[in-house]
Amino acid sequence: MKRLITLLSLITIFTQHTFAQDDSPYKTSVKVDLPIIAAGMGLSYYGLTLMQDKDGLSEVEAANLNKNDVNGFDRFSAGYHSERANTISDYPFYGSFVAVPVLTLLNENMRGKAGQIFGLYVETMAITGALFTMTNGNVVRNRPLTYSPEVDYSEKNSSNAQNSFYAGHTAAAATASFFAAKVFHDFNPDSPMRPFVWAAAATVPAVVGYARLKAGKHFLSDNLLGYGIGAAVGILVPQLHKKSNKTNLSLFPVSGGDYNGAMMTYSF
Repeated sequence: MKRLITLLSLITIFTQHTFAQDDSPYKTSVKVDLPIIAAGMGLSYYGLTLMQDKDGLSEVEAANLNKNDVNGFDRFSAGYHSERANTISDYPFYGSFVAVPVLTLLNENMRGKAGQIFGLYVETMAITGALFTMTNGNVVRNRPLTYSPEVDYSEKNSSNAQNSFYAGHTAAAATASFFAAKVFHDFNPDSPMRPFVWAAAATVPAVVGYARLKAGKHFLSDNLLGYGIGAAVGILVPQLHKKSNKTNLSLFPVSGGDYNGAMMTYSF
């Protein structure tokens, strides 16, 4: 029932704003955006099941882990483990999700298009979720903490111990932060606050990534990739919905056969 209510709410959001977008820099459509949201959520759920179905490390595998087997770029963090850093990472991570509601509430130009903005926000996060879970679900990489002798075997034996690639927290925070900055930028072309909003957007996921690195959850390369993908999705989705967008590009998640990921198309 809750899922049905959520779906109906999304339909209402897009229906209310599809035909009244004269004063918005974006154009949204129920026929286009709702299927993308549904596909993104569906792939996110499927990818999550793949992540949970991974086999943890056996006692022999855990005992034979050697950080020298990690590539030179990431080796320095093999064995990192900090519950404190893990807890700290949650603050900017969850905080990034309120950036869009706060900016929308406080900014007069955005407030009148709250429904459209939140609909695009859901779509953007759904795409990031699909990309992350489908990638992570199909790639096995031990977390840095598995190389620490201080970490209990029960943690190394869990499926979650092999979900290092790539950094989901960092990707989600980057998507939310950069989406907020992009939307603020487009709705407020003359605002002197734009550089500060972009600076905040770049800082928040960087802090999340650093904390996740120190916590032993992800290697540096995992965080860099998560940051890049998250920022790209956060910027590209609203850009592809801009009325003035002349690229004729579209981005959406796809699944079929041996391929799971995203497809970008160009219309002539």
